[in-house]
Order: sequence, then C-alpha cells, then structure tokens
Amino acid sequence: MAAAQPGATALKVPRGRTASGDIDYLSLSFSELLAEADAWSARLLGNGIARGDRVLVMVKPGLPLIAVVFALFKTGAVPVVIDPGMGLKSFLSCVRRSRPRALVGIPLAQFLSRVCFTAFSSVKVRIPVSGSLTWRIAENGAPLAEAATADPGDLAAILFTSGSTGAPKGVCYEHGMFEAQVRIIKETYGILPGEVDLPLLPIFALFNPALGMTSVIPEMDPRHPARTDPAKIVQAIRQEKVTNSFGSPTLWRKVARHCAETGTELPSLRRVLCAGAPVPADLWAASGSFLKSGILHSPYGATEALPVSTIKAGEINPEEVKGACVGSPVAGVSVRIIPIVDGPIGRLTETRLLSPGEVGEIIVCGPVVTKAYDGLPEATREAKIQGEAGTLWHRMGDCGLLDGQGRLWFLGRKAERVVTASGTHFTEPCEQVFRSHPRARRCALVAARGEPAIVVETRIAGAAEGEQLADELRALGLKHPHTSLIRTFFFREHFPVDVRHNAKIHRLALSRWAEHARPFRVA
Repeated sequence: MAAAQPGATALKVPRGRTASGDIDYLSLSFSELLAEADAWSARLLGNGIARGDRVLVMVKPGLPLIAVVFALFKTGAVPVVIDPGMGLKSFLSCVRRSRPRALVGIPLAQFLSRVCFTAFSSVKVRIPVSGSLTWRIAENGAPLAEAATADPGDLAAILFTSGSTGAPKGVCYEHGMFEAQVRIIKETYGILPGEVDLPLLPIFALFNPALGMTSVIPEMDPRHPARTDPAKIVQAIRQEKVTNSFGSPTLWRKVARHCAETGTELPSLRRVLCAGAPVPADLWAASGSFLKSGILHSPYGATEALPVSTIKAGEINPEEVKGACVGSPVAGVSVRIIPIVDGPIGRLTETRLLSPGEVGEIIVCGPVVTKAYDGLPEATREAKIQGEAGTLWHRMGDCGLLDGQGRLWFLGRKAERVVTASGTHFTEPCEQVFRSHPRARRCALVAARGEPAIVVETRIAGAAEGEQLADELRALGLKHPHTSLIRTFFFREHFPVDVRHNAKIHRLALSRWAEHARPFRVA
C-alpha cells in the first residue's frame, strides 16, 4: 500500500483539540507508517529479536500497536497479543503458557514483568516503549533489513480468546489465515482502498493497512469500552468522514441513542460491522435512522474462525424469536450442524450431519479456520474434528441450526445452555423474548435451583416493584412455547461482561450468583 498510495493517509491519532473544538490528529501517510514499521524492525533486530521468536506485545492501541506488530511480521517474529482486561490472574496464566522470549511494552508492562517474574520467566529481552507517539524513532535513520519470507503455514501470531465461557486460550494464527481473512473481509463487504475506518476494537486496526484504509483512532479507553462518550465517536465520524467502523452492539447502542437524542445522522458511513454478541432488535431498527447512506452488518465468528457468516439490516425479521439469524456463510467457508456432544470428536465420521431446522452444535471449515490452541493439546483435541481429504473442522462451541435457505441461526453458547427435566433451553431465543420489555437493558438465561430462570439487568426499588416486573415478564414468556415454563426471575443492576466487547455476558458467573440471590417466582 505504501508503494501503491504513498501519500495517502494511513493513520490518524488524536492528540487534543483545536481552538475551534475539532479533534486534532497526528497524521501519518502510508509511506510514513512503513518507515515507522521499518524503524521498529531495525530496533527489534538490534535487540536480538530473531525469526520465530515469540514477542509479547503490551503497547497502547493505534500507532504503537500497528507499527510494532507489522515490524514483528517483517522480522519473522511471532507477536503474542493478550487482552489485559481479562484480569491479572488469567493474564499471567496466559503469559506463562505462551512462553514469550521478548517483551515490547510500556513502562507499566515492564514493571509488571519484573514483579511477576515467575510468569515472565521466559522473557530474556525487554524493549521499552515510551508513552509518547513512537514515530519519532523513525528519524534515527537505521539501515533497513529485508523482510523475512513466510510460507502460508508458518506461525504468524498468537491471539487469545476472551475467556467468556472458560479460561482464555491462545489461538495459533498462520500467515495464510491472515491473508484469507483480509481477502474475505474485502470481498464480502466491498471495502476499497481510500476508505476511512474507525476501529472501536483496537486489534481490528491491524487489518486496515492491508486493506488500504485510513485508520482513525477513536478517543476511548479500550479497557473500559462501556464508558466511551458516544459524542466523541460521532464527532470523529462526522469530522473525518468515516466510511467504515467495527464495534460491539453495546457501543453502537450508545451511538444510536446519542444520534436519536440529538437528531444526528452519519451520512459518510457506508457500513457498520457489529459483532461480539447478537445484535439486539432495537439496534437493528434504529440503524436506519442514523445510517442514511449505509447499512448495519453483523459478522459471526470467533477468535478461532473469523468471519464465518454475515447478515445485514433488512434481512432481519423482528417477529422471529427462535434465535439470532447470523446470515449466510461467507465465500469459502462451510458450516454444518452436528448433534450436541460435550466430549471430543476425533473424526467427522464419528458423528452425523443434521438436517435443516434441527438444533445442534455449529462446526465450520475453511481457510480462516485455525488449527490449534497454543500449548493446549487437550483443548485442541476437543475443539477440532478431522474431516475428509485432510480438512479440519472447528467446533464453535455454539448451538444453532441451518434453515431451509442455508442461513445460520445462533442459539447460544453450548456451555451456557440450561438442561432441566423439562428439556434443554438455549440462551438467545429465551432472552430475545424478555429483552422486549422496556425495563430490560440485558437479559440472561441461567440455571437456578434446577430450573431455567431469567436475570434482568435493571434496578428495582423494592420487593413490590420486583414482583410487579416479574409478573410482566412472566406474561411475555407465556406468549411463546419455549419460554412458557420460565417463571423465576432475578434482578441485578449490572451484569458481569467481557472487557473486549462489553457485550458477552458471563452467564456462568450469573448462575453462581443466582444460587444465593433472591428470586421472584411467579405462579
């Protein structure tokens, strides 16, 4: 891209406000971003980083993250990216298991590596990153090294899952998988060089240089996405004429609400990619009011396989409450449904493929499907199925079905289904029914005392109000066969959710909480 469009803007990093109130950005062209990555490459090589070395990356989003990761690709080293928001205990466990030889990090990361020396015992090289904008190192004039060659099957990076339904796991990405992701994302959504992206999930900014898009770094703290000021997001979109943005339903709900309250439209946006959790009905409906020239899309996938399928506004029927339709599989990716099994499945011949309309476990196969977890052979064995002719299928850990049109429906995480004497209850179709109540910010299906129950994220003033709300929710549930047996409700002001998207509800934690919380049971 630096050769094709050297003077085009590659990156804009906010650094304050102008006198007129506009966001003031540091802008780098593609040639300047390449120079920054080259300078970082020279710095890495000068510190003894070699091809194949695992390097833990603990830097700020934006320029440092993009420059360091692409410099590591150039040297042939393997970036290890762990979400620090998963909690210190899980984070240190991930560091210990990934065994990085080097650390590129801000001062706090360097300090942590010294204090928690056991977890960081494999680290032999520490390269500091200042808190300032790092492109100044590009002025050093270090000699440039040739880029390391890479085969499609070579290890490219280790990216960790969020751990929303279990311990976080390192996913081994190969260079061919990254290439396939870039190609499929470009073709599926019609992304063109010269577009402008606002990545509300920092790691997605890494796709933009390969796609030829300008990355506008948002004014937000990625550690606390729920605290993001939607006015700042809207200002950046309008000021920089952003055409594309990726973010969670939680963030885009905030933006939609702000636009509705202020009468604001976002005419430059061609597409919004919303993922991390099912898009709620109210956001699908609201998207048309602020996306006058664009469309809300929801890609489905996981760290282990992304993207798998996609759906857009206009293809959603708000009257359907049988789950979340996540659309048709993207080109090159195959999706099948098999019976739900909690143990490993060695080969595809050991199970059977279900017919359209039958509920089961979602498995996928294609060039974006990763092959293994790092250092976790048992987890790899449980998540992968050997297919015919050397193909490999990934078990998404989700339940769903394929309809007669070949569209995939997501019903919920397999680990979060509630199995009782009355049958199996899946999170998404149950929660859809109760989310329609105006008091319900979010809902979660949980197991409580051997029965399915619903936890509603809302504040109640006392027992009388709780009983009234429970009666109203029970009335909603009686309208649908799959929720007619749910008669127990809990109310909680704030849900435990993942930090990465602020959208994945920790339902297993809520189930443990519900065992000791006060229920509101309706006859």
